Amino acid sequence: MAVTSNDFARIPDEMTITEDAATFIEGLRHDHIPAEAIRIGLRCILDAAGLYVAGSEEHSVHMLIDEARDIGGRADARLLGGAGLKVPVGMAARVLGTAGHAHDWDDTQVSVDPAHVYGLLTHPTIPPLTAALTVGQMLGGIDGKRLMTAFQAGVEVESKISEWMLPQHYLSGKHSSGTVGTFGAFAAAAWLLGLKGRELRHGFGIAASFASGIRCNFGTMTKPLHVGRASENGVTAALLAKRGYTADPAALDGPWGFLAVMGGGVSPEKMAQGFGKTWSIVEPGVSIKPYPCGILTHPTMDLMLRLVTEADVKPEEIETISIHAGTNILKPIRYPIASNHLEAKFSLPAEVSMIALVRQAGKREFSDEFVASSAMQDMQRRVKTQFDPKIEAMGFDKVRSRITIHRKDGSLVEGWADERYRGGPDNPMTDAEVEAKMRSCCAGVLDSAAQDRLIAAVWGIESAADASAIVGLMP
Repeated sequence: MAVTSNDFARIPDEMTITEDAATFIEGLRHDHIPAEAIRIGLRCILDAAGLYVAGSEEHSVHMLIDEARDIGGRADARLLGGAGLKVPVGMAARVLGTAGHAHDWDDTQVSVDPAHVYGLLTHPTIPPLTAALTVGQMLGGIDGKRLMTAFQAGVEVESKISEWMLPQHYLSGKHSSGTVGTFGAFAAAAWLLGLKGRELRHGFGIAASFASGIRCNFGTMTKPLHVGRASENGVTAALLAKRGYTADPAALDGPWGFLAVMGGGVSPEKMAQGFGKTWSIVEPGVSIKPYPCGILTHPTMDLMLRLVTEADVKPEEIETISIHAGTNILKPIRYPIASNHLEAKFSLPAEVSMIALVRQAGKREFSDEFVASSAMQDMQRRVKTQFDPKIEAMGFDKVRSRITIHRKDGSLVEGWADERYRGGPDNPMTDAEVEAKMRSCCAGVLDSAAQDRLIAAVWGIESAADASAIVGLMP
């Protein structure tokens, strides 16, 4: 039975999540990490590398780069898009982390718990990987096994906290990639900095007060900034803790701790999972996104692609498109007509229209120019989303939807989305497909030879003498 925040006053002594997380970080060694976690971790890092490159093109990231350049400061870590300039580690993490989430294309934590309303929680890779890469540079370089260990520490801590929280956290308007992502970045930075004892526990307390991100900013520049700030704040919390800055050493626990105040409580039965006993990156796993938008829309987009391909539906033949879904999709995917690429990431009409028009939805389609085109604006107005009580009654453990395409000749093309969404653990992208996605992210920024070097560097990162140097292969 899940416990709500109102119950926490009765069980503060039973919660030891902060202590358990700290003990996990203190004791973690590379040889503790399962081989399958390493394999998946390499795929996640390759995916992220492409996303950092793609994000470097974004206007929102350019503004952060300009801000970092204007502020200046200690030359700790390379500024993405800064032509080799180095800036303080927190500022470097803010820019790199924002770039990694700028296209909303980064991987997603999976849950098999039907109590988790959307079944999908935080974007686990970017905050801890960003922290590891930037702190690693600040330390003068770190070998590949150290980078992988720090990254895995962050993913595990972030994912378990996200899994154990009640879905009220998300339903009440918090953005877990900004809030819980802070702990992922902190755990990675803390491991690299060698934090132990009270310093490590105080660091969790600092991170808990930094953690922030609200869903009203979905569809704006500030949504990816949530992840950039999570990266920066996690690093800053670790640095302050190392200096002796104090906070509550059990800040995840109790009636006034993060999980009660920000999370609405926890599921006590899940806490027995512990950290590093089962590895969340393996079980239940992560999904690598085929499309640069909210994962909740991906099964619907795949269905649309299947329908227009199999029936050879031309754009000019379409009268209307009806999308039937439950509130788990229709509430967060909130823009009825997208006017720019940021809104399109949270607009089913926009995403389905891309597929209807050009049978793909990638970096080119998620651009302001394409979204604002007359063809896109016209097609979006032919798409209607409809609440379906029968789908709602099936529950939220899967992302369910159906589409009916009404042709101008009166014929219908319709079908149901595959609940095994492409990119998820039970229908994963191949390594070759992950590489192809990475190349599509880098198109127009890095030439094919530079892409080859970056791909080779990631696949070989475990044996690298300085793994943080891969940032130098980016713009």
